[in-house]
Amino acid sequence: MKPSSGRVAILGAGTMGHGIAQVAAQSGFRTALYDVEASLAESGLARIRRNLEKGVEAGKVAADDAKAALGRLRPTADLKDAVADADLVIEAAPERMELKTSLFRQVSAFARPSAILATNTSSLSVSEIAKAVAHPERVVGMHFFNPPYVLKLLEIVRAERTSEETLAAARAAGERMGRELITVADSPGFATSRLGLVIGLEAMRMVEEGVASAEDIDRAMELGYRHPMGPLKLTDLVGLDVRLDIARYLDSHLAGGRFRPPAILERMVKEGKLGKKSGQGFYRWD
Repeated sequence: MKPSSGRVAILGAGTMGHGIAQVAAQSGFRTALYDVEASLAESGLARIRRNLEKGVEAGKVAADDAKAALGRLRPTADLKDAVADADLVIEAAPERMELKTSLFRQVSAFARPSAILATNTSSLSVSEIAKAVAHPERVVGMHFFNPPYVLKLLEIVRAERTSEETLAAARAAGERMGRELITVADSPGFATSRLGLVIGLEAMRMVEEGVASAEDIDRAMELGYRHPMGPLKLTDLVGLDVRLDIARYLDSHLAGGRFRPPAILERMVKEGKLGKKSGQGFYRWD
């Protein structure tokens, strides 16, 4: 991708996808925002518009820059239309292997052979996902953090067959988007999800055992360890269902029982207490 050009397709307009699309558009990329229904893609665009309006009101985004970014975005429910001319495709679908491999199989048929195919997975095997496409050497992990327009970290995940050219292109795109980069090998949970989830699961066990309240546990990590947000509030933002899926995956792939989901997490998800998106998790959200 040339610094002065570049087309990006974001697959999934939900929590992560719309945020990644916003970052890409603000960084000068022509950005297609795809979802399976036009209404979902339009909803993602509306969320970006609100984010940018808030940024302008807060003096963090220039009005002209916000207008220019919106001008680079287009929503679509046509996968072929989204990826056909893309230099970089970033998948941000839910954390289910069968869904991601099915999507990558379709993308492989529509995208140009030179396009870089990236997954935003936070824990699943990038090497396994790459098996679904022709030329798996062009597949790489690009794990953004929520919300992408606030958190600068980008975890680049090198799969078994990721080429040096693909790695360099992913890093260049990340740098253009203003990210702070780390590069890790493809292993369950990579670096960030393994470390973050261990803390989150132990915090849940402490609540379960009556060690302290969710608020006090979070406050301890924020004040004692300078975490910008405590592990339980972060779990509410990520989604308890998402964290449960990741914990189950890591528990099945890593020995020692470190990632066995606590009973409190299983119970809360069963009760529909999924965090901020449902209005109730370890905190109540209005």
